[in-house]
Amino acid sequence: MARTQRVAVLGLGGMGRLMAARILHAGLGTVVWNRNPEPARRLGEQGAEVADSPPDAVRGADIVITMVTDAEAVLSIATDRGMLAAMRDGAIWAQMSTIGVAGTERVAALVAERRPGVVLLDAPVSGSRGPAEQGKLAVLASGPEEVRDRIAPVFDAVGQRTVWLGPVGAGSRMKLVTNLLLAFVNEGIAESLTLGRALGLDVPAMLDALRGSPLVAPWASEKLERIGRDDYSPQYPLRLALKDVRLALADVDDAARFTVTECLAAWWQQVVEQGLGDEDLTVVTRAIGR
Repeated sequence: MARTQRVAVLGLGGMGRLMAARILHAGLGTVVWNRNPEPARRLGEQGAEVADSPPDAVRGADIVITMVTDAEAVLSIATDRGMLAAMRDGAIWAQMSTIGVAGTERVAALVAERRPGVVLLDAPVSGSRGPAEQGKLAVLASGPEEVRDRIAPVFDAVGQRTVWLGPVGAGSRMKLVTNLLLAFVNEGIAESLTLGRALGLDVPAMLDALRGSPLVAPWASEKLERIGRDDYSPQYPLRLALKDVRLALADVDDAARFTVTECLAAWWQQVVEQGLGDEDLTVVTRAIGR
């Protein structure tokens, strides 16, 4: 019988914590670390091993997952906190945070220079906290083909679908595409509902008309229902959604072509400055109606 792989998960925010729980419940040996120890402690109560530091988490791990806010956080864990130096040769580093193209290139250059024996995968996920809790994320994976079988049990634990897109960097590029589409769907919901109210319709009537519409995908349908309950508790906080839109603009050569995206980013920045950045991105519906 093949040895059960040991997986280290570093970064237990809203997404990382749920992904670590799915990996643990899939029966994989799981060790966790987080800068704030409380989420790690709660996973420890479910059976995960809790590490005191990134090096302690990754020593002996077959697979290391980083799931943090941005490229600077990834690089700080890898270098300042000693994660990369402590990884064994042959281990897989699945970098699953959304850090954009330039951030991913910095990570790849770091691994090539300091630890060429570590196998880097660029594998951000598409989906928010609800799908993460259910193990229904989409994994946008890229990297060497020879490790796909090794990483499959981990990706299968967190997602319902893994799409392999090519060499390292392709996953992060695709994540920018999916997040930009999501941003415009979200803004379309906000402005359409606001238009309806301006025309004298109430929200329940609009929701009833939109239920089952071929125009409303499952993600949008779930968001519409939450808006109908005036529920903006964060699944995908607006400040992170704005960060991802800005990553898309930063990673293209001629951002001036994306005039509507730039307008959306400027508008969302106004909403964040109103103190709504930690609410779900659908909170723009509330903001636009003020």
